[in-house]
Amino acid sequence: QVQLVESGGGLVQAGGSLRLSCAASGRTFSNYDMGWFRQAPGKEREFVAAIRWRGGTTYYADSVKGRFTISRENAKNTVYLQMNSLKPEDTAVYYCAADVRAMVVTSTRAYEYWGRGTQVTVSS
Repeated sequence: QVQLVESGGGLVQAGGSLRLSCAASGRTFSNYDMGWFRQAPGKEREFVAAIRWRGGTTYYADSVKGRFTISRENAKNTVYLQMNSLKPEDTAVYYCAADVRAMVVTSTRAYEYWGRGTQVTVSS
């Protein structure tokens, strides 16, 4: 069992930055693929970014590429999402997800464990 807790969300003006954190507990964090997803009101949950535990390969949605950076610090059991140049359309609840082996990192079905989310609101 893995427990995930997100933090770092808040209200920011367009063009600003936020860094989200996801703290994991339970099993060996370093052996899990980690992902960030987001869900805006009335929309489906969508992929944002992911990082493999083996090799640290990263993946990004086209909408955030060049603006967001995912990273992990295994010693602290934490994965981060650095978000720069934020836009109003980035407003959503952001969720952290984990799986031993996420076959398709962009799919919500690939992840077994989920956090409860943290709200990010970007004002124009």
